[in-house]
Amino acid sequence: MTTEATTRDRTPKTVTVRKATLADAPLLSAAMARAFDDDPFANWLCAQDKRRARRILDFMDVGLRKMTLPHGEVYTTDDMDGGAFWTPPGKWKLGIIQQLLLTPAMARSTTWKRIPTVISGISGVEKEHPSALHYYLMALGVEPGLQGKGIGTQLMAPVLEKADRERMPAYLESSKEQNIPLYERNGFKVTKEHTIKDGPKIWLMWRDPR
Repeated sequence: MTTEATTRDRTPKTVTVRKATLADAPLLSAAMARAFDDDPFANWLCAQDKRRARRILDFMDVGLRKMTLPHGEVYTTDDMDGGAFWTPPGKWKLGIIQQLLLTPAMARSTTWKRIPTVISGISGVEKEHPSALHYYLMALGVEPGLQGKGIGTQLMAPVLEKADRERMPAYLESSKEQNIPLYERNGFKVTKEHTIKDGPKIWLMWRDPR
């Protein structure tokens, strides 16, 4: 899922975007957790108890370390202002064994009691996932105090430029309607709205190569 809310100060900030490394994981996961603190999908997935903030951090850390960083297409900035978690074509879907191995880690965010509900909701979203090869933006986030300054666009740029060179589409799911204009400015279009049972609405967005 993706998030970058607006802010009153929209003065653009130019940042240096680079690939993230494993050494960046602690600080990057923390920055992404702050970015996703008000995200509807993250708050649906993570148990809403006194450990909520830590559960969101654990969720972002799993997404970084286990699901995207191994594929080498995660980007951040020199100041760790935020991150863009991508998977390359054909790599977004986890196998059954990978899912089973990740279940204990996911339970730290969802609690074991909510695992069946969360798996069912995620499965519904995955059924809408396009079968054509594409770059998948699993998560885009910017530190709350820096949102609205164009950093999200800069974080997406390396992979979108690569996708254009390769004539490859890109895809994302946004759980915040106010973020849709950001993605539209970068070439994405809403293809469908999907509502998770007892959960948030998700906007599915596709981008043809330019």
